[in-house]
This record gives sequence, C-alpha cells and structure tokens, in this order.
Amino acid sequence: MGLEIERKFLVIGTAWQTLAAGALTRQGYLSSAAERTVRVRIAGDQGFLTVKGKSRGLSRAEFEYAIPVEDAAAMLDGLCEKPLIEKTRYRVPFGAHTWEVDEFHGANAGLVVAEVELASADDEPALPPWVGREVSLDPRYFNANLVKRPFTTW
Repeated sequence: MGLEIERKFLVIGTAWQTLAAGALTRQGYLSSAAERTVRVRIAGDQGFLTVKGKSRGLSRAEFEYAIPVEDAAAMLDGLCEKPLIEKTRYRVPFGAHTWEVDEFHGANAGLVVAEVELASADDEPALPPWVGREVSLDPRYFNANLVKRPFTTW
C-alpha cells in the first residue's frame, strides 16, 4: 500500500521563487469525500490519477498512476468538480528534502503553500527560512477543500 506522509506550511515572501523553475499544474476531483479523494492532475505534459484515503494525522493511503494526458484533460474538463485547482508548482531542494511550493491561481489566487514529504511522521525536516505557520492539520488548506471553499472566498 502507498502511504503519503507530509507536512504543509504557509509561505512567507518570495525568496523561494529564485530557487527553482515552476511547472503549471491543473487538477480536479472526481470525488472529494473526506473518506477518499480521487484526483486527476496534469503537471507539465503528464497526466495522473491519484486515489487518497482519509487523513490520519500527517499520513494517509495514496495510490498514483500515470494516465494519458488527453484522458486527464477530458476528465478535468468534463467530469471534475469545479472550480479546478490551478497552480504553479516549484520543487525546491532544502536540507535533506525537496519541498513542493504551490503558488495558486484562479479561485485560490494569493495562496502559497509549501509541502514536504517525509519517510515517517516522526521526521523533523530542516525548515527553510521562507516557510511560516504550519497548516498540515487545517482542512481548509487541503486541495480537495479548496475546490469547495476557494481561498479567495475566506
């Protein structure tokens, strides 16, 4: 079984932008139920289908599969809940980890978060100077919830 263990933080300032190139990402949800989410994503020129279980602290079951980008586009446009999540993702190395910084667009413009995937929930990664308050356990910042209640409506 796949397992995702991650921590999520709000981002402070713009210093991180010079550390990596970003890739446009569009994603949507076929299911955004709390017990399970089914996500479709196009990142760059690749398509993915991801199934995630209910969060238990910092971890949850996760299964991700590459799919044809044309299929992903058709699902995003015709089947996914709206609004879609639109963001630019930057992969920024810091310490022993690679951080994923997401700069949101569209209905979630103004939101910038950094996530780090961990080997175990006990891992304590070095925190970059551009991360602020931790929001790992705040469900408002889950991407599936940003579809239901976009950041610009808070």
